[in-house]
Amino acid sequence: MSALAKAAYFWRSAASGLRHAPFVHFIAVITIAIALFSAGLAQALGRMVEGLIGSLGGEVQVTVYLSPELDEEGATVLRERMEATSGGRATLVPPQAALERLSRELGDLGEALAQMPENPLPPSLELEVPQERRTPGALKALAQELRTLPGVTGVDYGEEAVERLSAISKALRYGGWVAFAVVLLATVVIVSATLQLAIYARRGEIEIQKLVGATDRFVKAPFLIEGLLQGLLGAMVALAGLLTFDRLVGPGLASLFSFLVGSGGMVALLEPRTALELLAAGCGLGLGGSFIAVGRFLRV
Repeated sequence: MSALAKAAYFWRSAASGLRHAPFVHFIAVITIAIALFSAGLAQALGRMVEGLIGSLGGEVQVTVYLSPELDEEGATVLRERMEATSGGRATLVPPQAALERLSRELGDLGEALAQMPENPLPPSLELEVPQERRTPGALKALAQELRTLPGVTGVDYGEEAVERLSAISKALRYGGWVAFAVVLLATVVIVSATLQLAIYARRGEIEIQKLVGATDRFVKAPFLIEGLLQGLLGAMVALAGLLTFDRLVGPGLASLFSFLVGSGGMVALLEPRTALELLAAGCGLGLGGSFIAVGRFLRV
């Protein structure tokens, strides 16, 4: 039998197997679809959280407190060095301007500041950090570098809030991977179990093939193709579900979170790269489940 004839036989046998036990294969397809739909939603949620953290991180202001003995010329030189170090833009805030701002922010309580004998606030530089340096790690490294400059007495960028956001991001990322691994394992087990039912239903055909000299590879091929088709169908169902979910629920989510991430900060639930990844994952799940099922049968 030529290679082309073998391939045609394998595909015909796989299609026949799908028609032979439609309910069993339906269960496998739906299981894969649910797993991939959940994975797609989790991935979109992860991108949304990262966008939220990025937008919140973009509002972190780096305030550099200067020594009171530093004159205006020294402050100007230090501002130029900071701008060269960070690549951002620094604004000098004199003590009186800082006191007036604090008084406005305190409202009625700000009148008490006027009774103070002297201004306790030091001069400062407010640094606008470039977008590429607004990540938690980059902000921490920048703050450490700024603290070493002469004339700097302190640096504040909301370190606790930034580190908390970073910890939340890491927890979501690692938790997502653990959940994905659990779902992946459960899906492979369920798919292999359902496929094994279909294989046992055709055990007579397999035994005849073995009696006439068919190799294990020849016997496995149609079932692997069945698993591949199941995974592909499951991925397509998951993609259809994500598209429907995006159209029905996406606008509501966009309006709900727009005040946090802005109108342009929302991410699409289904991107071309995500669609390709889900298709590949579906094929992998189907192949993995069928490989385990047929291998277990042939070992019996």
